[in-house]
Amino acid sequence: MGISTLKILIGFPLPIIFALFLNELTSLKFKKFVQTVSYLPHFLSWVVLGGILTTWLSDVGIINEILVKLKLIDQPINFLAEPKYFWMIVIISDIWKELGWSAIIYLAAIASVDPEMYEAATIDGAGRLQKMWFITLPAIKPTVTILFILTVSGILNSNFDQILVLRNPLNASASDVIDIFVYRMGLHLGRYSYATAVGLVKSIIALLLLLSANFVSKKLNNTSLF
Repeated sequence: MGISTLKILIGFPLPIIFALFLNELTSLKFKKFVQTVSYLPHFLSWVVLGGILTTWLSDVGIINEILVKLKLIDQPINFLAEPKYFWMIVIISDIWKELGWSAIIYLAAIASVDPEMYEAATIDGAGRLQKMWFITLPAIKPTVTILFILTVSGILNSNFDQILVLRNPLNASASDVIDIFVYRMGLHLGRYSYATAVGLVKSIIALLLLLSANFVSKKLNNTSLF
């Protein structure tokens, strides 16, 4: 719950902000470059990214070299061996991997906004930030709402692949999420019926969260999945 909640609070707004500012870039070549660079991590599996992060975050990795040279730390830290850093690593790496890809749907929604609205706002003296706030954001509000409902329904999911590749015995106290618990109960201990029951309960709770978020959204802004 802690990891998923932080991912929603931090990770959900960032693709929206990224798409808004990306839409404001006037140089088409630079815009394509930024899009390409931000999309690339999505196409790498967590097995590959896990290996990269494990190397970068080791006590002889590039992250420690940078921090030591900047004198932000005195001694190298093996970040994945410290439970207190695990949530931060999971959240930042998830944002790094999915930021550009998550922004695609927002960019598609922004592309459907009538250009005449921006022209009228320019004539009225509106700046770029004002156009974002009063034109772009209201236009993509239904898209944001639908994606938020789906995100809330998956709050019990913590990205099993990511946690599994970054988890180790030293950070186990901070990485023992529900999916890992089900995996351990079922495949390691052979308690298949118990693991299935836990997975089923999680699915039922996810359905209830989906229905609740959909109901609240429909009441508040008249936008819902169904």
